[in-house]
Amino acid sequence: MTTIKKLNTLLTLFVAVFLLTLGSGCKKDDVSARETSYELKVQDVLGVTGTATFIETGNSVTIDLALNGLPSGIHPAELCMNTVAEGGAVVFNLNTVNETGKSSTLVTSMSYDQLIAYDGFIKVMLSTAEPLVILAQGDIGGNVITETNITYNLDTIQPFGVSGTALFEKRENGNTLVTLNLEGTIAGEVYPATINLSSISTIGGGPITRTLNSVNGTTGKSYTTIRELDSGLNITYDNWLVYNGYINIYQTSAVFDNIICHGDIGSNVN
Repeated sequence: MTTIKKLNTLLTLFVAVFLLTLGSGCKKDDVSARETSYELKVQDVLGVTGTATFIETGNSVTIDLALNGLPSGIHPAELCMNTVAEGGAVVFNLNTVNETGKSSTLVTSMSYDQLIAYDGFIKVMLSTAEPLVILAQGDIGGNVITETNITYNLDTIQPFGVSGTALFEKRENGNTLVTLNLEGTIAGEVYPATINLSSISTIGGGPITRTLNSVNGTTGKSYTTIRELDSGLNITYDNWLVYNGYINIYQTSAVFDNIICHGDIGSNVN
């Protein structure tokens, strides 16, 4: 009888250990891989949108592209340095996007943590024969735009009739995307733009501290990623909030008597 009781006890212990081991194994299998998705926005072909999803797969990363509204054909894709607004060198080629709008690429040269903090962007092109026609693109990693932003008004200087706004947006890495959005521009024209030291009331104007990308007269827009001033001094989004400066938009060249639109920024705005 004693022997039977001992056997029952051992059997009970064995079953308990087995169930614990089985349970632990299930928990490991249920652990989901980390993943982050980024938006790919339309560029040169209307109607194309999509996402780039980074999925952690052990010591490597799978980058899945999924796009809608694509024209027929096979479309090359790249992960590049810098931001969409700047452009940059190709870091590595992604597998081409097929007829279903899908692409999957295994990356072993960079970790998941490195990629979701990377200073880069992804773009999808029309074809190898027409790589300058971009279907969709989007910033990734540290370049993703946060919800932190501020807008400054740009007032016209008569008689030009050009006015608009300057939107400063904070990126995840602390850098800034400046978007100029003007009304009253002329299609086909190009308008230089600068950030200057001091305020618009400065007699003779303050010196240029950061040259912005020129405004396209057809769209009225300009996009500039700012990491540093023209002097090479690093500057963050938070620095711009207290900056003693203003923005000038010029009719042709960046000279004081050629200003058609301007507005104070930073500490000069109440």
